[in-house]
Amino acid sequence: MRIHREHIIYCNASGWLFQLFRLVQFNARMFRLMLLSLLVFFSITGYSQQRKRIVIEQAEYWESDEKIAPGAQRLIGDVRIRHEEVLMWADSAYTYTGNNRVDAFGNVRINQGDTLDLYARKVLYNGDINRANAFQNVRLINKTTTLYTDTLDYDLNTKVGYYEHGGKIVDSLNTLTSREGRYYTETDIIHFYGDVEAFNENFTLNSDTLMYNTNTGRVFIVGPTTIKDSLNTLYAEEGWYETESGEAELIKNPSVYNKTQHLKANYIKYNEADGQGRALDNVRMEDIENKMIVMGNTANYNDQMEIATVTDSALLMIYSEKDTLFLHADTLRTIPDTIPDEKLIMAYYGTRFFRSDMQGMCDSLIYFTKDSVVQLFNNPVIWSDNHQLTADHIEMKQKTDAPDELHLTNNGFIISKLDSGRFDQIKGKEMVGYVVNNELNKIDVNGNGQTLYYARQDEDIIGLNRVESSKISIRFKDGDIFRISFLQAPEGLLKPLFSLTEEEKKLSNFDWKIDQRPLSKYDVFRIKDAAPQPKPEPPLPDAAFTLPAGRQ
Repeated sequence: MRIHREHIIYCNASGWLFQLFRLVQFNARMFRLMLLSLLVFFSITGYSQQRKRIVIEQAEYWESDEKIAPGAQRLIGDVRIRHEEVLMWADSAYTYTGNNRVDAFGNVRINQGDTLDLYARKVLYNGDINRANAFQNVRLINKTTTLYTDTLDYDLNTKVGYYEHGGKIVDSLNTLTSREGRYYTETDIIHFYGDVEAFNENFTLNSDTLMYNTNTGRVFIVGPTTIKDSLNTLYAEEGWYETESGEAELIKNPSVYNKTQHLKANYIKYNEADGQGRALDNVRMEDIENKMIVMGNTANYNDQMEIATVTDSALLMIYSEKDTLFLHADTLRTIPDTIPDEKLIMAYYGTRFFRSDMQGMCDSLIYFTKDSVVQLFNNPVIWSDNHQLTADHIEMKQKTDAPDELHLTNNGFIISKLDSGRFDQIKGKEMVGYVVNNELNKIDVNGNGQTLYYARQDEDIIGLNRVESSKISIRFKDGDIFRISFLQAPEGLLKPLFSLTEEEKKLSNFDWKIDQRPLSKYDVFRIKDAAPQPKPEPPLPDAAFTLPAGRQ
């Protein structure tokens, strides 16, 4: 048979392609096999890196115990086991083939790092998830802090210990207890839940929820918390308290109080060591002994020096069983009197006050709690019923068993309104007024006395009487002049009504300031030069003028 050349070429080409195809198939199988081998290798390597086996470093007695579990090994006497960064000691223990579990008994101790040790009578350790469950006489010691409990779950990855059946923390400063807790050992923060108590020789604390920094000794208030120190009781639902210095920042519903004083505000800064404090927004300070309440939006105080300053809508309330005095000024300040347990209250810049039987204004004022004396300075004015009293200086004295007194010093001037166009008037260098049952009863004038009053016959006004005398005594009845006694060298003139001029109806320096008179407890905040508005009084928050029962 003849074989053509093109047939030879075709056969040679086909063989070559077949050999090439077989070579590609072989290489593909080898590649898949190599890839599979690499995957298995890396998986085994990664697994072995993630799960280091526990190492039994020491035990006096070692035996297998299939009765406990398959692959169980029993270790007895001076047991020491290592797993990664954890070192464990125990009187006896069980280990298990195929996992990293250890059940340790007796005097169990686990050490992690250089600063943390866990002690217990029993520990169930799972090295596969880095978890230790400790039971009976548990102690977790981290640097200078020790946690005592009967049951503890400790996560060695996050380094957080959990207890749910009561625990106690003791460090160099304080002791704290609670029903439940979480101890974050790396950040030195402990969260306490339920029946929380904390104390040292300087304070006691009760709370429902609390956070504590064992490194700084600072308590973080995150729920209703009461703290008692050597001076006061503190309450807040948010803030912090320095257990070593007694400094505190109280944010939510805060208050500071003792037997005689009570402070509330939206924010309170407090320091037991030096007594300094600051309160902001809706400040309310009550002095129970002296029956006083001071309110405002900014207060600075010192408990040790018994000094407090209140500004921004400052308001003083002095209450009794019968009535309450409301006083506003730009600044209110209380300081201790030289008499023990007594105070001076100073009001200055734009002082205005209201009580149902008396109203007034001045630039500055001092109130003495000892004898209930009030001194008014710089253009003082007092209104009572239909009377207006002015002088360079006015002093009010409240008496228990005698009429209250009003002392007008230098340029005293009393104006009593009869109707829209008539005023009885009294002037003098020194005046003393006597108040009985909240009504002006008598006035004694000493020095440069002048009177201008409408004379009556029966019920009819017959003229205007102008009299001057160095000493005058005036009696009032139902708010009007009832009797006048001129005690020394009087000079007078009675003029009929029809012959009077407008100038003759007024003594010199006559100034009827009725448009500046506070009309209510709300009106004490009105700027004195502004006329009162006829519109109804705006409602204020209920807390603004809240007084104890029976003291409205």
